[in-house]
Amino acid sequence: MNLKEQISQYQPYNAQEAKEQEVMLHYMDTFDDLLTRENELAHFTASAWIVNPDRSKVVMAYHNIYQSWSWIGGHADGDADLLHVALKETEEETGLTAITPVSKNIYSLEILGVPAHLKKGEPIATHLHLNVTYLIEADENEKTTIKPDENSAVRWMDLDVAVSACTEPEMKVVYQKLNEKLKMVK
Repeated sequence: MNLKEQISQYQPYNAQEAKEQEVMLHYMDTFDDLLTRENELAHFTASAWIVNPDRSKVVMAYHNIYQSWSWIGGHADGDADLLHVALKETEEETGLTAITPVSKNIYSLEILGVPAHLKKGEPIATHLHLNVTYLIEADENEKTTIKPDENSAVRWMDLDVAVSACTEPEMKVVYQKLNEKLKMVK
């Protein structure tokens, strides 16, 4: 199943996700370069909500650019298999290798506004991340490592602590939604 089919078949959790699903599908019909950063208006990213087996903790990284505790994820950079991107980013940003998708299906959809910033000394214009999130399970006893060019700490946190540790108000809303959805996962 291709990415457009996956997003089309996704069952939104709430009205916000339904609207964001609609906009993503519209953008997919409008632009042909959403999988790369060449589209400076909007492009696809993939995130991982990494939980322990009993779903009581999540992995958060202290993100250097945003100076906040954050989930794990990254740009598609041409890869239409966003689950693969989420798993790759998990390994790169946390050092975790014993990771398993809880499902191959999309866990959550978000359109995230990214403010202008510098990355590696280069200016990045304000743009949108068309984000697809996957639920990933990992062993909280496995050693984690940082990715110094992106984060300065990686830590397992209780679900409510992960939300409160984040200093970005708009992301707190996303993380709370992801935690609420865990109650529905078998």
